[in-house]
Amino acid sequence: MFRFEDPIYLWLLVLIPVLALVRFVTYRNQKKRLRKFGDLKLLKALMPDVSHFRPRVKFWLLLAALALLIVMLARPQLGTKISQEKRTGIETIIALDISNSMLAEDIVPSRLDRSKMMVENLVDHFTNDKIGLIVFAGDAFVQLPITSDYVSAKMFLSSIDPSMMATQGTDIATAINMAVSSFTQEEGIGKAIIVITDGEDHEGGALEAAEEAKKKGMSVYVLGVGSSQGAPIPIPGTGDYMKDNTGNTVMSALNEEMCRQVAQSGGGVYIHVENNSAAQQQLDNELDKLSKKETSTTVYSDFDEQFQAFGILALLLLILEICIFDRRNPLLKNLSLFKRKEESGKWKENTNVARMLVFICISLSSFLLPLSSLAQTDRQYVRQGNKQFNAGDYPNAEVSYRKAVEKNPKNPQAVYNLGNALLAQKKDSAAIEQFQNASKLETNPLRKYQSFHNMGVICQSHKMYGEAIEAYKNALRLNPADDETRYNLILCKHEKEKQDQNKQNQDQNKQDQKKDDKKDQQKQDQNKDKDKQDQKKEQQKPQMSKDNAEQLLNAAMQQEKQTQDRMKKAQQQPQRRNILKNW
Repeated sequence: MFRFEDPIYLWLLVLIPVLALVRFVTYRNQKKRLRKFGDLKLLKALMPDVSHFRPRVKFWLLLAALALLIVMLARPQLGTKISQEKRTGIETIIALDISNSMLAEDIVPSRLDRSKMMVENLVDHFTNDKIGLIVFAGDAFVQLPITSDYVSAKMFLSSIDPSMMATQGTDIATAINMAVSSFTQEEGIGKAIIVITDGEDHEGGALEAAEEAKKKGMSVYVLGVGSSQGAPIPIPGTGDYMKDNTGNTVMSALNEEMCRQVAQSGGGVYIHVENNSAAQQQLDNELDKLSKKETSTTVYSDFDEQFQAFGILALLLLILEICIFDRRNPLLKNLSLFKRKEESGKWKENTNVARMLVFICISLSSFLLPLSSLAQTDRQYVRQGNKQFNAGDYPNAEVSYRKAVEKNPKNPQAVYNLGNALLAQKKDSAAIEQFQNASKLETNPLRKYQSFHNMGVICQSHKMYGEAIEAYKNALRLNPADDETRYNLILCKHEKEKQDQNKQNQDQNKQDQKKDDKKDQQKQDQNKDKDKQDQKKEQQKPQMSKDNAEQLLNAAMQQEKQTQDRMKKAQQQPQRRNILKNW
């Protein structure tokens, strides 16, 4: 397959016929001027060293070299094609838990790193199968659509980190439901959902989601990572461990019972991951049992540059043009290949040199064109990603930009465009990370401003007004004339004031509630003290009539009823304190 990466430069080939026309008009004018001096045949005899054939050869050599240079600018590419191949295999969606609890180190080196190693080994085991990748915590999103591109799968896997998720926790049901909708529409092919988690399901609904997947012909396998004894969750870069709202160190333990129930509901198998390869072998064996079907797969490979061959041909033509003189050299008269002979009463030039040049060009073309060139550079991947992004193909654009970043991690344009591709897919946490990297790498103030502006937009959409204000301020320092950023900054400040005011009101309400609770407690204590005093007085009375005893009993029963009513009202009041889990 042959193509031009920048075909717009081919419009410059219009210069070739224009220059040829100019050459033709110039040659006719030259002949007209010669006729003023006399007969042309007589003038040729008077100019024995002048050649009419050599200037023509030099002109066409230059014209051919120019055409080759224009073709070289259009970046010809060869040796790569997008083809449909028939493959027999299964489809697998991996749902990887990236909540903070996966940072626990009861599995060496950590639960998350061990999970990544298992997925990478699983990809190496695949040959004709398709694979997709979903990451989840309190929320879930598709990290890699189902594909046969195993190189991209490994590349996406290496960039996974808990910081990608803005919402922490563990929502297994959402991950399974997203995996169900991520498969192709192929029927009769084995489809497996592999959930890799530590089993701390904070949201619920996982059993129902697994049962629904089983009804649709998909098998749910659960890989439990961790130990049932539990382990603390380290905070990266601090050397400390995560604590809950009460200040106690969080101990994250593997919930094997829940993992077994999810696997059983999904028609799959539960596998406990330990510090050995037994889990990997068991998973491979289970996947081999799934039915396989021949499917059509789009195979993508990179295009290779072929401008080198055209450049060498153009350089050779220019060298030949320099070596050919406009006039015959008296010193090399005997070696000259340009000879004159009379044919039909006319002087004609011998075309041996032209034939020789054509033969050399054809030989070099047949030798140089099949040569493959270097792999694509980061700029080529960026251009490719830009085309995919403009076409709305954001997942593949993300793949191209990640390849560009892998080629050159210091390319700010690739990092910035990767952030835009992630933003278009609503992967806000990962997009912010890329925009931060782009702002550090970029030296152009206007491009750097765009990174800060986009970070502000993301933070503003998540109501993180403090971070958005800081990002917009940095953007305005680089581009003070941007009215949109200034408007967003003012709007965020206004919303931040509202947010702070609401927070103050909530704090005041909490304080008022505490005061009310304290007053109620004091009243209860006073009532208890009063009851005790009454009891003491009753005990001090030497005798009590039957009527007095009944009155006291009725009063006590009424007081008890009032106390129970107050307790019921207190229980019916909504809890004002929510315990949030961040692991």
